[in-house]
Amino acid sequence: MVNTLGVAVVGFGWMGRVHTQAYSRLPHHFPELPLRPELVAVADEVPGRAEEAARRYGFASAHRDWREIAADPRVAAVSITAPNFLHREIGVAMAEAGKHIWIEKPVGLTAEDARAVAGAAAAAGVHGTVGFNYRNAPAVEAARELIAAGGIGAVTHVRIRLFSDYAAHPDGALTWRYERRRGGSGVLGDLASHGVDLARYLLGDIASLTADTAVFVPERARPAGATAGHTRAAGGELGPVENDDYVSCLLRFASGARGVLEACRVSVGEQNNYGFEIHGTTGALFWDFRRMGELGVSRGTDYQDQPVTTRYVGPGDGEYAAFQPGSANAMGYDDLKVVEARHFLRSIAEGGAHGATLDDAVASAVALDAMTRSAERGTWVTLD
Repeated sequence: MVNTLGVAVVGFGWMGRVHTQAYSRLPHHFPELPLRPELVAVADEVPGRAEEAARRYGFASAHRDWREIAADPRVAAVSITAPNFLHREIGVAMAEAGKHIWIEKPVGLTAEDARAVAGAAAAAGVHGTVGFNYRNAPAVEAARELIAAGGIGAVTHVRIRLFSDYAAHPDGALTWRYERRRGGSGVLGDLASHGVDLARYLLGDIASLTADTAVFVPERARPAGATAGHTRAAGGELGPVENDDYVSCLLRFASGARGVLEACRVSVGEQNNYGFEIHGTTGALFWDFRRMGELGVSRGTDYQDQPVTTRYVGPGDGEYAAFQPGSANAMGYDDLKVVEARHFLRSIAEGGAHGATLDDAVASAVALDAMTRSAERGTWVTLD
């Protein structure tokens, strides 16, 4: 028997739309789920945005104030896709109202924020899923299984990269993303948080780290009105960029492995260049998000001149079979969010944790805070 679950979305920019579409696609890809989402309410403070979302996607009601959703008994679960500085307030309030939450990373501005949301969810007995979607790629799942099975021997070192040009243009508007009090640590929370999650998901706990950060575009023009995405604002009043454009970080894992994590939001010529290279004592694994269905694999006992082969993921790898019937058929970014939505509803239905949780968000935030401290002090920092 399939029961309906009233869901709402708070914050309807690009990510709000992605969450909404993921809910709508769930019955198509995962018909066995015992819960079927019903789009009950949407909220966004920008005039007209929630109403347009309701017309386009079929939400039963539209609101300017997210608090009306917290008080709505029809809503059992909420997607929180508002800006980072609102994560803590909205997340805690929704949890205290008894709503399950699917919240985008980094879950606030600091580890303290992430802990507050996690604590509220635990106290209320509700589930929290977090938007670390790259771990849902079938090739990443395949890599994790190979590593766990000893397929490349003992992991020795990893390099994780997240390069993008979304903030490279000097006319990019000075939105909340570039303010410390609203956007937090900049590229650390935006991109490096994904890198930390991938590192932990594939290789286990990070024991210590040292980091260096930089701002390469120090001033931007203030926007004249409401913004969505990465708006440009040439000619406006200039203001300072308060958080980081770039981070490089050396990692020491509890396993003894070493790592390098590098992220930049102003990399000219780079569009979503996200991926990893993982080396072990008998092999290596290579993944590039832009070729999401391919996993480079080197395995054997040659050690020197050992070839790398391309494995095309297929049914049997992660949730691939829910989208495509055979290997090498392409999946996309939005598919990873459908997988994430499935983890969310499955967790609610079964009462256990599936996919990235609020504990994962706390662990990522602890590492990001440590990067900030390390960059300020110029020292290694041990993670709790």
